[in-house]
Amino acid sequence: MLKRRSFWIVLAVLLVAAAIGVNFTKKRNQSARLATPAVTAPAPLEFLATDITTVQPRDLRQMLRLSGSLRAVNQAAVKAKVSGEVREVLVREGEAVKVGQLLIKMDTSEFQARAEQAKGSLLAAQAQLEIATKTRDNNKALLEKGFISKTAFDNAQSQFNIAHANVESARGALDVAQKLLNDTIIRAPISGLVSSRTVQPGEKVSADNRLLELIDLNKLEMEAAAPASDIMNIALGQEVQVRIEGLADPLPGKVVRINPSTQTGSRSILTYIQVDNPKGVLRSGMFGEAQLTLAKKSGVLTVPQSAVQNEAANPYVYAIENDRLVQKPIVPGLRGDDGQGGAIEIIAGLDSGAHIIRNNLGILRPGTPVRFARAPEPPAAPVAGAAIKADVQ
Repeated sequence: MLKRRSFWIVLAVLLVAAAIGVNFTKKRNQSARLATPAVTAPAPLEFLATDITTVQPRDLRQMLRLSGSLRAVNQAAVKAKVSGEVREVLVREGEAVKVGQLLIKMDTSEFQARAEQAKGSLLAAQAQLEIATKTRDNNKALLEKGFISKTAFDNAQSQFNIAHANVESARGALDVAQKLLNDTIIRAPISGLVSSRTVQPGEKVSADNRLLELIDLNKLEMEAAAPASDIMNIALGQEVQVRIEGLADPLPGKVVRINPSTQTGSRSILTYIQVDNPKGVLRSGMFGEAQLTLAKKSGVLTVPQSAVQNEAANPYVYAIENDRLVQKPIVPGLRGDDGQGGAIEIIAGLDSGAHIIRNNLGILRPGTPVRFARAPEPPAAPVAGAAIKADVQ
């Protein structure tokens, strides 16, 4: 009887323990299910049309960028050649002049008097020369007949030589006086524009005073300081694209001169880039940026530099294929400018026509669906009838 009672007690304990174990197992499995996140499809990425670019063949240039100011190749400072009073100034700043055009007239009275005086001295010297010539010729005839001595003839010959020298001296003095008179009329040494005028009628100026500045804008030069480390990549005649502040399109240019010495302090080397100005839109002193072509490849596949990312020195881009994001490893080549900005040549990894993400958006998840946002529609134009009706009301 006691044994049977012990059996039932043990059996009851085992059943309770089993029930507790089953309940614990159910709760643990339920907790595990709640802790495990549900696997959901990634949300699609939305891009604007401007976020995407198409890979296509372009001309790629490796560039060296320099900056500097423009200055005229041909320019002239018009200075006074004689001292005197300015009577007329016939041009002002901004006016166009031709070579040889009359610019300034000065007082001529003093120089006219000097020229007349020199002319009179020449006439007197020529008269003395005529007398000395006749005397010499007569004495020569008398010497041949033995009527005079050799000494008397030599004296006549000396008087002739002196008179001849006086004539040459007087002629030189007349030339100098005439030149001074001509210098009172100042003409343009080059064709161009008047950039500055520092004299007014009635002013007295001395010789070598600066009166006008003339600039020829047909050909301009950019003076740019190139780092000494890059000077080996610059050569005479090298192709250059020059961008000037205020102009939308770049202008062609070429390297025409390279300074043989470095600048004190900066250790840079001045490079002179010639820029044509056929339409006259450029002005001396304008600031610009020169892009020297160090290397050039035509018809190569390029992508923007901002599109390329690196992971453990392995470059790649994000492309869009079948409306999904794909990570595409690439083999880059030359870096430069493809006309759209900074670009990298693609040697392998992409085909022409591929669509890639233009900018670096960080690490993205390959396989993510892609969709494009619609551009906002422009507001509808008001109906003419409705506008008239509104005005009437």
